[in-house]
Amino acid sequence: MPPLRTIHAGLRRTTEALAAELALPSGGTPDWSALEWRLAMAAAAAHGVSPLLERVPGWQHPPWRRFLAAQREHVEQRHRRIVALLHRLDALARDAGITLVPLKGAALHALGLYEAGERPMADIDLLVHADDAPRAAALLRELGYVESFAQWKHQVFKPAAQPPVAALGEHRDTPVNVELHTRIHERLPLAAVDLTATVYPRAPRPGLNAYPSTAALMAHLLLHAAGNLCGRSLRLLHLNDISLLATRMTRRDWEVLWEGIEPPWWAWPPLCLVARYYRHAVPEAVLARLERDCPPLLRARARRWTLSRVSCSELWLHGLAGIEWCRSPGEAARYLYRRVRPTDEARRERADMVRTQLWLQDRSWVTASQLRRIVAWLTRPVPRMDTLYVVRAALQPSLARAEE
Repeated sequence: MPPLRTIHAGLRRTTEALAAELALPSGGTPDWSALEWRLAMAAAAAHGVSPLLERVPGWQHPPWRRFLAAQREHVEQRHRRIVALLHRLDALARDAGITLVPLKGAALHALGLYEAGERPMADIDLLVHADDAPRAAALLRELGYVESFAQWKHQVFKPAAQPPVAALGEHRDTPVNVELHTRIHERLPLAAVDLTATVYPRAPRPGLNAYPSTAALMAHLLLHAAGNLCGRSLRLLHLNDISLLATRMTRRDWEVLWEGIEPPWWAWPPLCLVARYYRHAVPEAVLARLERDCPPLLRARARRWTLSRVSCSELWLHGLAGIEWCRSPGEAARYLYRRVRPTDEARRERADMVRTQLWLQDRSWVTASQLRRIVAWLTRPVPRMDTLYVVRAALQPSLARAEE
């Protein structure tokens, strides 16, 4: 492994180049070292944009082109499995009288914004009414799924007897997990914003249902991006999703953001970042109106954000990530207290992550005491385990299977 500071700088440089190339292709191949090309592969995989970059004609570096082509092939094959599973879910849900709403990536594919093989889907997200959640879980068990873990946001189901695949980026054999949601909400960072009423169909019917409107899908994408910004885990794919959907939005569609919910103070930071890379994707009038709703501290911070600083390309952990999203001194005080004294729920979530996530296996940092973690944050840069896992995979050919 090269020095972590070298990796940190390389990830930032390559991530910004990837974002610029995806939004506005230049056609010129970067004059990068072998290490920088490997870090570019790591960044593309972490941000979920490898297959999208494959269709961009520039950057004629042979190992890079092979990597992108292989990633698109893996994503396309996995997409076929996901579509087949969605068809089975639709049929079973119709028979059982259960309403299901496929969320985010599945909805974007259904609208035709992406072709098969262009957009990876880590799993299938489904919204179900809380009263139907037990029957939906039983339906998943009928399909050979078992519950992996549950948290405040969703239940996660995985295929029985299908182990995870250690690979760089997407792999055709990666199990297709299902996340079952009864609410659409995010904690920013403590207070929850809930969009369930906006996202759930007005006239639900058994089987798979679409979002009530394009605006409802956009509201969900923005809230999801806000949650990831709060945790500094945004992906370039999130920005690309929003920019593509924005091209289909009418003036009336944007107005729905202000109907039936409190002012969407959380929507401006992700849209501001979209506008930084995808110019003209978001109407200036929408940005101006949303900016007024955004709290002053968050607004000031968001103006300076770049993708590499608020995403999985930021190698270092931030002990107070998300504090700028607090909207009052009291909320900030509660946030600081939770950082020192995590709740039992937060401890259980960490234990579930350690048990189920491949990139956290055999990493002492994630099982360390909170006191030890705080001391480390205060005394030295601490690398993120998810980012470091992808970097190691890019630098070790034995793990970079997707390039073969």
